[in-house]
Amino acid sequence: MSTLPTYRWHLAPEGLATRRQLRALGLRPGGQDVVAEVHRPRRRRAPLVAYLYRIDCARPVRPMTAARRTALAAAMRARRTCPNCLVDVGYCIPRSLGMCVTCHDTPEGARPAFQGPAGHPPFTPEGA
Repeated sequence: MSTLPTYRWHLAPEGLATRRQLRALGLRPGGQDVVAEVHRPRRRRAPLVAYLYRIDCARPVRPMTAARRTALAAAMRARRTCPNCLVDVGYCIPRSLGMCVTCHDTPEGARPAFQGPAGHPPFTPEGA
């Protein structure tokens, strides 16, 4: 069984980078295998591990197309839309609540059906 070379924090050789460092350079791993690990020690816990990739084998980041931008905007709109009042509340709905904070704080019987509760504008369909 072969293991990857392991380096301590800030002691990795030149020419290797993490995914985040590659992204900052406008690159992506591009299907290459991990070549090494960096371990960051922590007190009383397991060390943090970051995987390293070769910079010379990295590929440029794919450009954002109009279709990808549209799909990303739709996904973010869905994350901001409360399933209870159907209003885009302007922030990502907390998964722990499953609804916007206003709906969560409003008593169950006081919530109007498919209209924004106090503090929200009323729901209007996109086609109207």
